[in-house]
Amino acid sequence: MHNLPPTPNAVPSFDIGAVQTVRKIALYALGVLSVGVLLFSHSVWPDSSIDGLHEIIEMIGLALILVAILGRTWCSMYISGRKKEAIVAVGPYSISRNPLYVFSFIGAAGAGAQFGNFTAALAAAFLTMLVFAVVVRKEERFLAEKFGEPYLAYKRRVPRFIPAFRRWRNVETLEIRPSMVWRTFLDACVFLTAIPLAEGIEYAQNQGLLPVLWLVP
Repeated sequence: MHNLPPTPNAVPSFDIGAVQTVRKIALYALGVLSVGVLLFSHSVWPDSSIDGLHEIIEMIGLALILVAILGRTWCSMYISGRKKEAIVAVGPYSISRNPLYVFSFIGAAGAGAQFGNFTAALAAAFLTMLVFAVVVRKEERFLAEKFGEPYLAYKRRVPRFIPAFRRWRNVETLEIRPSMVWRTFLDACVFLTAIPLAEGIEYAQNQGLLPVLWLVP
C-alpha cells in the first residue's frame, strides 16, 4: 500500500514544522561556522595541476552534488509534502525511512570536497548527519504518535538511513505535486554554491588576501 492513513484521533504532542525550522537554522549556522574555519585552511595538495589529487577530489565532489540533487528530487516525487498526511512506504521510502536526508549527507560531502581535501568532505557529511540525527528522532516521535502501529511496523521493517535494497517495492502510478518537487530541486541546488565559494576562497588565499593557518589532507 502506498499511503497508510493516520489513525482517526491521533494528535501529536508537538509541531513537526517547528522541528524542520530548527533543522534549517542549525544547518545554516553550521554552514556559516564551517566557512569561517575554511577561510584559513587549505588542502595539502596543490591546486595548480589539472590532473592533481586536489582537482580529482573536487570532481568527485561535483559528482556527489549532482547525485544529491537528482536523488532529493526523485525522493520528493514520492513524498511531495505528504509526510504529515500518510506513511509513504514505496520507492526510495521502501528501502530507507529517510532517503531525502541520505542524499543530503551525500550532497554535504560533495560540497566539502569542493575545497580539495577529504577532511572537509568527511567533516561536512558527519556534521550534517549529527544535525539530522536529532531531527529524525523528533520526527519519529511525531509519526509514532500520529500513525501508531502502522508506522511502528514500518519503522521495524525499514532502516533509518542505510538502504536495505532487498526491500524495494514500487507502485505503477504516483500522485506528484510539481510545486513541492520543484521546491526540493531548488533547495538541493544550494549545494552548488560550494563551488564558487571554494574557488573564491582559494583565489583569495593564492593572492595573499587570506592567510593559510593550517593545511588539511
